[in-house]
Amino acid sequence: MKIGVVSDTHGLLRPEVAVALTGVERILHLGDVGRASVLEGLEKIAPVTAVRGNVDLEGKCARLPETEVALIEDVARGDRYIYMLHDLKTLRLNPAAGKFAAVLFGHTHAPNFYRKAGVLYFNPGSCGPRRFELPVTVGLLTMDAAGELQAEIVPLCVS
Repeated sequence: MKIGVVSDTHGLLRPEVAVALTGVERILHLGDVGRASVLEGLEKIAPVTAVRGNVDLEGKCARLPETEVALIEDVARGDRYIYMLHDLKTLRLNPAAGKFAAVLFGHTHAPNFYRKAGVLYFNPGSCGPRRFELPVTVGLLTMDAAGELQAEIVPLCVS
């Protein structure tokens, strides 16, 4: 299974995002969507699960949940639960105690991933308007043969 992970679109769905997410089975948007049209565009690629960010104050985006739990089903390797939120500083639970395989977040526009207490923490960066000198990126999430989630940061070639 290959899952697309995006964040901080801020109302801009770049055409390069669709290319980078070719073949994904699902897309997880980690907030600061900006416009409902972004979600509609992503839905043309794959089913979308999204959370609300700090700029999502109006319309459909304002009605998104602050957090979400995504289930990644895998008969052979077992199901994995993923906790989604926009700003990691607002995390109010212990993901390891909750048996989450990953915590996905955005907000900073800086792509990174690391493991802590057996949990993958993954920020795909921003694929919306460029901020400072940060790269424009999306993320991919896959499950390896042992059933562990693996993160990949995909830089987009934009001008």
